[in-house]
Amino acid sequence: MATRPEIPVLSLFPPGARVNRKGHLVLGGCDTEALAEEFGTPLYVFDERGLRDRCAEFKKEFGRRYADVTVLYAAKAFTPRAMLALVKEEGLGLDVVSGGELGIARSVDFPMNMVSFPGNNKSAEELKMALEYGIGHIVVDNFHELNLLRGMAGRKKASILLRLSPGIDAHTHKYNTTGTVDSKFGFTRSTWEEALTTARGEPNLKVDGLHFHIGSGIFETEPYRKSIEVVLEFAAAMKKKHGFVTKVLSVGGGYGVPYTLEAEPPPVSAWAELITGELTGQCRRLGLSLPGLIIEPGRAIVARAGVALYRVGAIKDIPGIRRYVSVDGGMGDNIRHAMYGARHEAVLANRARAEATDLVTISGKYCESGDILITDIKLPPVEAGDLLAVADCGAYCVPMQSNYNASFRPAIIFVRDGKARLVRRRETLEDLTRCDLI
Repeated sequence: MATRPEIPVLSLFPPGARVNRKGHLVLGGCDTEALAEEFGTPLYVFDERGLRDRCAEFKKEFGRRYADVTVLYAAKAFTPRAMLALVKEEGLGLDVVSGGELGIARSVDFPMNMVSFPGNNKSAEELKMALEYGIGHIVVDNFHELNLLRGMAGRKKASILLRLSPGIDAHTHKYNTTGTVDSKFGFTRSTWEEALTTARGEPNLKVDGLHFHIGSGIFETEPYRKSIEVVLEFAAAMKKKHGFVTKVLSVGGGYGVPYTLEAEPPPVSAWAELITGELTGQCRRLGLSLPGLIIEPGRAIVARAGVALYRVGAIKDIPGIRRYVSVDGGMGDNIRHAMYGARHEAVLANRARAEATDLVTISGKYCESGDILITDIKLPPVEAGDLLAVADCGAYCVPMQSNYNASFRPAIIFVRDGKARLVRRRETLEDLTRCDLI
């Protein structure tokens, strides 16, 4: 059994996180206090080695269990060009959900044959872009999109997957559930056969296989097992009735990550064992040839690698009720708590070994009472000027950032082997007004 680090909460920070002799949190060999001084705060710090190791872990654990598997990084979790370039270097493909994400991928010369494009309401312009770029698969979500696409594809057949909603609850937050009957995503089960026969009847569409995605932040394996069973039973029925061969099956992503010490999601190896084992067993039972397998991890690759650094400012005591510790960021750079009630853990990066004795609530600087980062967390006695490090900020925090209250989105750095690399500069007033017309 792996031993917990000197400070247990460090197990939620990037691998290799430690505390130096000054009592400062160190990430990627870099003193976080020095990083905050150099780059300012709020600051998003990503451990580059942690990102690369996680990409390699998904490839290794699934690849050693299944011969034909493709790992697509779900770009929506964290989309900067530096991240997509890293994904390309690590040999993963890409899952994009907008023309913007597709354009960013193109800007780093990402191999378009390794790109998949799901989404419930792609525009004609986005579909045209995907066709022109020759991406690996367009994941068709509904009949409206199917009609658009068959009218746009030319002589060269467009390779597509059909997104099926298996009608299975992944038991995650309702905003993160995507595979139930009452979902905006995918063809409902009563229309699966109609969608397949319609798509196969179009001479300029090539239906390579099927796709499903049941949610995000999932800790249970049973919903995946059941979804694979349901979708493959449909595939077997369509083979018998229409001669359709499922050459590709995408099972989506959504693998949960630990945001708190109490949370214990399955490791990558367990997901790999369950998914590949179920796929192999069901194909054998149903008399199907093994399809190419696609998985789409996003959060599970980037969440732990990212840390947000903030400076503490005002502190407000309400006797007998609460102590608010305000920082120089908040819902503008991390809206997850306000949106999902998400929980993060944190340490004082400049006094990481100090005993946590005070119960406080970390609030932001935005003009909203709901601008809370962490409710009720135990920290050492906090003072103005302290540096707060919030763990597991690698996924979705950056993509969902806004300029609310005309704030500047934070800088982002990659750290590795004691060196820091700026991958996105902090915004300026010129950035805020660039699109304005008087």
